[in-house]
Amino acid sequence: METELPSDTRLTDDGLAPSGEGRVLVLACGALAREILAIVRQFTHIDLQCLPAILHNHPERIVPAVREAVARSANYDRIFLAYADCGTGGLLEKAAEELGLEMLPGPHCYAFFEGTEIFVERTEDEFTAFYMTDFLARQFDAFVWEPLGLDRHPELRDSYFGHYETLVYQAQTDDPQLTAKAEECAHRLGLAFERRFTGYGDLETSLVSFAKATT
Repeated sequence: METELPSDTRLTDDGLAPSGEGRVLVLACGALAREILAIVRQFTHIDLQCLPAILHNHPERIVPAVREAVARSANYDRIFLAYADCGTGGLLEKAAEELGLEMLPGPHCYAFFEGTEIFVERTEDEFTAFYMTDFLARQFDAFVWEPLGLDRHPELRDSYFGHYETLVYQAQTDDPQLTAKAEECAHRLGLAFERRFTGYGDLETSLVSFAKATT
C-alpha cells in the first residue's frame, strides 16, 4: 500500500511545527492532503493539518475530531475547514458556524472536484454511479475492499455494489498509472468504467480565495 501522510499531520515549508502566530490554518481530511499541498504550496503563510482519512468510514467521529483539532489550534486567527458534509447530516456545517470556520460547500469531496453545482445536477441522472478520486484509486483496498470484508467474502459484492452500474473516476491528475488502478477497481466491482478529468475543481478555487484573502 502506498503510504499517505500521517493522520493529524501539520506541515510547513521548512518542516518545522508552526506556532500559529501570524499564520492561518487549513484543517483538512487526510484524503485531500496531496491535493491541498499542491494548491497552497505557493502560499508561505498557510499551514496544513490533516485528520485521519479513515474518518470517512465513521462520519459520526468527524465533528468531535474537528472540534478537538480546533481547540488545539487556538493561536491561529483564521481556520479553513477543508471538508464537505461527508455524511455528517449537516452537523459539520453547524459546528463550523459555531466555531467561526470557513468551510467548503458540498455533500462530498467528489462533488467539489467536479464542481458542486455541476455534480448536483448530474446526480439526478447518475444515481447508479460509484465515484472514485485519486486518493481512493490509491487506497481502494484499505478504504473499500478490506473494510467491507470483500477480501474475505467476495460474495458480499452484490450486497454493497449491486445497485451501481458505473465507476466514475474523477481524476485530479493526469496519471496513467492511477487511471489503470481505477479501471482495475471497476473490473473488480463488476462495474463499467468512466474517466473524467476534473483537476482540483472548487477545492482549488476556494483555497486560493482563502489564501489570497489572508495575505
